[in-house]
Amino acid sequence: MDMAEKLNLIKRNTIEIINEEIILDLLKKKKSPMIYCGYEPSGEIHLGHLVSMTKLLDLQKAGFKIKILFADWHAYLNQKGDWKFIENESKKWEKMFKAFGLSKAEFVKGSDMQRNLDYIDDVFNLALKNTISRGLRSMQTVARDVENAKISQVIYPLMQIADFKYLKVDGALGGIEQRKIHMLALESLKDINYKQPFLIHHELIPSLKGPEHGKMSSSIKESMISISDSDKEIQNKLNKAYCPEGEVKENPILSIIKLVIFPNSKNFLIERPSKFGGNIEFKNYLDLEKTFLEKKIHPMDLKNACSKYLSEILGKIKKNL
Repeated sequence: MDMAEKLNLIKRNTIEIINEEIILDLLKKKKSPMIYCGYEPSGEIHLGHLVSMTKLLDLQKAGFKIKILFADWHAYLNQKGDWKFIENESKKWEKMFKAFGLSKAEFVKGSDMQRNLDYIDDVFNLALKNTISRGLRSMQTVARDVENAKISQVIYPLMQIADFKYLKVDGALGGIEQRKIHMLALESLKDINYKQPFLIHHELIPSLKGPEHGKMSSSIKESMISISDSDKEIQNKLNKAYCPEGEVKENPILSIIKLVIFPNSKNFLIERPSKFGGNIEFKNYLDLEKTFLEKKIHPMDLKNACSKYLSEILGKIKKNL
């Protein structure tokens, strides 16, 4: 794979790349640059997680070594459950990630490094350098109930900064909701004597309920499709999903097709009776979006095709478990 092909894979379905020049330099000088993505292991693994998992596969193909952090301490501090629940979730999640194709990744449990005294010293040093208001601002898009935030939720972003150093990574992948914490990390890593990383931010899938409900979330069952959902459940959820005819902005069905289906399928075939235009096949997302925008595809035909492809993709994961 040449440099141009690697860069296309790295950039696919991203919103922004910060310090791209670091990536270019690493690809020239380092055999396997190291990138990580962190997850709070709690609740259902859903299509929103599949977006970052798919990006990790892209990066793996482009020559990166992948570290996956199951941030158990972060989950605990963010009030996602007790230790027994989080421990069980971590084991379940690792099996799911491997079944998706990330068996070559290195899986790290946060608590294995975050109880290190040097790590704790660095978190304390970061606490001396940052204000409470800045810490809370960085948590606004990832925390529950920031208006009534616990002190633990101010510690959370400081730990996420220290994670870069103790994971020994060159960069991080995250959804765009991670941007504020990542920008704080760019400013603060020098305070714990660690290098500047690169940051890759990907798109998010909107809630199935519509744009006013934010992103797909495991805490709102009606907003998401779980990897464990049956084919019938997938179809039922998609049938009810927000998808106005000709509307492409914040359309969860189109987002699923763009971020999950196209990266894992060579084409997208919509089957329909000849009286409604007959079958139509797309080789790339942009052509599909343009055709939907022109109102040449009915939302229900789009949903039916989306359901079929999703069932196939999720079915392969379940088969590999």
